[in-house]
Amino acid sequence: MTITNGLVPGASMAARSGAEHVEVAVAYDAILLASFGGPEGQDDVIPFLRNVTRGRGIPEERLEEVAHHYRAFGGISPINQQNRELKAALEAELARRGIDLPVLWGNRNWEPYVSDALTEAKNRGFSKLIAIGTSAYSSYSSCRQYREDYAAALETTGFDGEIEIDKVRQFFDHPGFVQPFIDGVRDALTDFAGRHVADSDVHVLFSTHSIPVTDAAKSGPADRGFGAGGAYEAQHLAVAEVVMAAASSTPYSWDLVYQSRSGPPTQPWLEPDVNDRIRELAANGTKAIVIVPLGFVSDHMEVKWDLDTEAMETAADAGVLAIRVPTPGIHPDYVSGLVDLVLERVNGVPTVDRPALTDLGPWYDVCRPGCCENVRLGFKPALAGLAP
Repeated sequence: MTITNGLVPGASMAARSGAEHVEVAVAYDAILLASFGGPEGQDDVIPFLRNVTRGRGIPEERLEEVAHHYRAFGGISPINQQNRELKAALEAELARRGIDLPVLWGNRNWEPYVSDALTEAKNRGFSKLIAIGTSAYSSYSSCRQYREDYAAALETTGFDGEIEIDKVRQFFDHPGFVQPFIDGVRDALTDFAGRHVADSDVHVLFSTHSIPVTDAAKSGPADRGFGAGGAYEAQHLAVAEVVMAAASSTPYSWDLVYQSRSGPPTQPWLEPDVNDRIRELAANGTKAIVIVPLGFVSDHMEVKWDLDTEAMETAADAGVLAIRVPTPGIHPDYVSGLVDLVLERVNGVPTVDRPALTDLGPWYDVCRPGCCENVRLGFKPALAGLAP
């Protein structure tokens, strides 16, 4: 399935106009909540990982190595339940505002699949959907691949030409997404102050998923000149600056770190790793760290394992106090913000009236040429890394 500028074949004519932002009202029939998916029992783990790595020739023994992350939690990824809760929260917020838009839910790698959601849409007579991908930043796996998921599902179901799918903009700097992190960082800093930890002894680590350097460089439109880390790195850094400025008037030290690296050692991925940075900070005298899962919308497996398990163990071994800030989850501001993003497209809100807390946004409704291309055909998300 070929994707042109990130548009699925069923994209609306407004989106096909080539404009960066769509400022015409669109009468959508329903919202498509699209996520990664995850296993819901021990028997699901290996089949799920086969879905994630399909076409890559990953041996079964390697899948078993990764499976222990899920098996430690009973074979259940938290993400599906979190999406059920988010779906319910969205429905409640829509009802509170008097907005008649049903919410459908479909995943990339486990039931219910995107194709299941489209079948439900067809059966209910829906032909225009506005999609929310559960990822805030720009990269192949976090944005463009969702559009490809929609295209593949339209082809698989045979609904191409019968169902149109648009997608809300990437929301990394939308106030609804950012405010929960501001609240969390402020609470963590207050906690350390209450334990009489000096401000100078506290360091804030904003953590996000590492991706191959080549993929990072391709994130965002090339003509924006984001540099080697592309829009992916630039967006995270910009949001981190906003969070720090809003959370405290004290100039705490902070930096951006990465987690969940996968792939061969010879392939460069974004660094530094969160665990390496914790050890380095401890060696330099840092007494306490605040870990902010800035790249994640909910407490799925990458947060529960890579941060709550591995990073916390690293901090304990290094003798450093650590607090992990909550993800947005179903924070009221986040849920309300997602509905606002949908209404931007429903009402054709002018770009100048769309909220964005950094100079990088508001991000595009329509992908720019070459934006977030997959530079290696067949590349899939990391085994443990992008399998929440």
